[in-house]
Amino acid sequence: MRIPAGRSYDEVAVGDRFDYVLTITETHLVTAAGLFGDFNPLHVDETFASRSRFGGRILHGPFTSAFVAAPVGIFFSGTAIAYLEHSCRFLAPVKPGDTLQALWEITEKVDKSKFKGGVVGLSCSCINQRDEEVATAQGKIMVASRSGLD
Repeated sequence: MRIPAGRSYDEVAVGDRFDYVLTITETHLVTAAGLFGDFNPLHVDETFASRSRFGGRILHGPFTSAFVAAPVGIFFSGTAIAYLEHSCRFLAPVKPGDTLQALWEITEKVDKSKFKGGVVGLSCSCINQRDEEVATAQGKIMVASRSGLD
């Protein structure tokens, strides 16, 4: 499968937006527990979790953060030099069956001629199928200009 070329530094502007949607499944939850080695009963024990404030198992925060970051890599596929910063704040639980939308907006551009591109600042809001904001994020990525890809 060929992934289309991503946007370059000179092809984006402050205010541009992009998004990504994914329905979280049981497989995501179980895989995250194994990947992170975090078998907290809030993630893996339905009986325990159903008696918690969440009313059932919840997805690991690092998985939500990774989902939120994924569209940045896709949007700048082949043009990204380095993902420099990422911070994520969790506002509500994510459960299997939830459909998440990560909506990113470009908030700043800082030219870096030495690197033939620049740093793109980004802000994200992640909502579920009920339009509840479950996470917010900020990021910075260094991206090549189209001429810097030669």
